[in-house]
Amino acid sequence: MSKPNIDAVKNYLTDLQKRICESLAKEDGKTDFIEDSWDRVEGGGGTSRVLTEGAVFEKAGVNFSHVFGKGLPASATAHRPELAGRSFQAMGVSLVIHPYNPYVPTSHANVRFFIAEREGADPVWWFGGGFDLTPYYGFEDDCEHWHRVARDACAPFGDDVYPRFKKWCDEYFLLKHRNEPRGIGGLFFDDLNEWGFERSFDFMISVGDHYIPAYRPIVARRKDIPYDERERDFQLYRRGRYVEFNLIYDRGTLFGLQSGGRTESILMSLPPLVKWRYDWHPEPGTPEAELYEKYLKPQDWLQGF
Repeated sequence: MSKPNIDAVKNYLTDLQKRICESLAKEDGKTDFIEDSWDRVEGGGGTSRVLTEGAVFEKAGVNFSHVFGKGLPASATAHRPELAGRSFQAMGVSLVIHPYNPYVPTSHANVRFFIAEREGADPVWWFGGGFDLTPYYGFEDDCEHWHRVARDACAPFGDDVYPRFKKWCDEYFLLKHRNEPRGIGGLFFDDLNEWGFERSFDFMISVGDHYIPAYRPIVARRKDIPYDERERDFQLYRRGRYVEFNLIYDRGTLFGLQSGGRTESILMSLPPLVKWRYDWHPEPGTPEAELYEKYLKPQDWLQGF
């Protein structure tokens, strides 16, 4: 395998953060991202960029982090004993976008690189990431567009890549305690190193570069749809599912907290407003019921395309 070029990965990630923020701020049209740089006591740091109370986005957070240390927490090495006693570096861009309009989906993306090293041994490294979409009200053309762009991101790397990482996404973004998907999926991959460094890095780049083409057209065509308190109330209720997943299952959140990351930046993915109700179910025949019955079911959105 070719030797990992850590500087090249970092340069790509910082540029990706910049480009995503510029594109989303332009779509919002009212408010720009504020920047907050931070340092981690144990080593490394990052830059968080957050847009709040814009015209389109209630909260949008795009975080770059590059953390390193002399050893990983026991929780990180329990299932990977070969990492014990190694120094490590972890870097990535992660983002979550929460719109005001309930007809605009929430979206998430993440691309990351991890390397663990020890003198006298080959480094252990991998890439991970993906993007997924969480609508509150479903539209077939949005689902088709999102997955078409995801497939385009994977196409140069083999016909089996999109089906493989789509399936992984469907399985990963599942609230197991409810047996309920978080959204309509997209792509998810982790521990990617079997292609060698250059090709694996190229794939991460492709995923990162396809996020804005996947999401921004959906925002543009839904952001001006009229809505009232009913749709907003359902959006806040469904946001509760997002909070549940991020705090219970999300690998990035758990790793960040367990490795001494900056709490504010790790939890910037959480929505500003949310509601929970006890044992609530939508009325049959409503658009809210349709979300559960039609859209929150893993399926082939590109059948016939």
